[in-house]
Amino acid sequence: MFCCLFVFTAGLAPRAMAADGIPNRGALFRIEQQAGEVRNVTWLFGTIHVGAKHFYPLEPRITAALDQASVLALEVDPLGSQEDIARAVREYGMYQNGRGPAAAELPASYRPRLDRLLRQYDVPPPSVAPMKPWMLASLLTVREFERQGYQTELAVEVWLSKGARARKQKIVELESVHSQMSLFGRMSTADQALFLQETIDAIDGSEQAGDARAIASAWASADQAALDGIADKTATDDTFSGRFVSRVLLDERNPLLADGIVKLLAREKLSVAAIGVLHLVGKNSVPELLRRKGLRVERVY
Repeated sequence: MFCCLFVFTAGLAPRAMAADGIPNRGALFRIEQQAGEVRNVTWLFGTIHVGAKHFYPLEPRITAALDQASVLALEVDPLGSQEDIARAVREYGMYQNGRGPAAAELPASYRPRLDRLLRQYDVPPPSVAPMKPWMLASLLTVREFERQGYQTELAVEVWLSKGARARKQKIVELESVHSQMSLFGRMSTADQALFLQETIDAIDGSEQAGDARAIASAWASADQAALDGIADKTATDDTFSGRFVSRVLLDERNPLLADGIVKLLAREKLSVAAIGVLHLVGKNSVPELLRRKGLRVERVY
């Protein structure tokens, strides 16, 4: 849930429509492996980690694939073990032994700005006192998206997980919440403070809202050119948080996600894998890594 949290804004771009008028969303790839007479297929779908009611149901090609697949693979199942999620939050996102709050790590000029944002989002300061700076930055991002009317509870992965459970379909995780949060936990305290500072700057300067609108529009309309442009911008963002997203949250994870999809493809005749859409675009994307492994990769939209 912590890789790329995007807010949705409907109607910002022309939408590519499926045959029955339901818009295409995100990106969809068909991955095929042929071994003798055996042909296995994985449908690879690009998601975003927040949502709104009017984004569902998804278009017929992906919903048909979901109905027919034996397995749904997600980065992490948001409806999986809540105990595991809570344990990872405590281990990587919370101060131990009474240290904190995160505001103490910030330059003095940022502390009133943080206080103002907490008041704006109606967040009591004592409730965030145990949070490390990166976790507090994530909370501020989520609250800003909620202020604009979008919710993590309606994220694509949540919708997919609920559907799989209704179909009694097997769900596998390509990663774990511990592995995801541990990436943030690797940051030094100083780097985490810088991550929080840049989050405050982005919210105050409306840059975050602009970037969110851009990716929301691209995802909502399955705009390939716009998604590729966002990938290029992400790769050249020279802020600390920009480099962290590009080098750690994308480039470092993409080979592991690709390996997981290769294993899934080897054992399942028909499966669906759904991961964050920014993993599917740009240089060294998951589809590109799969092509290099000799698999047939077709972009549907």
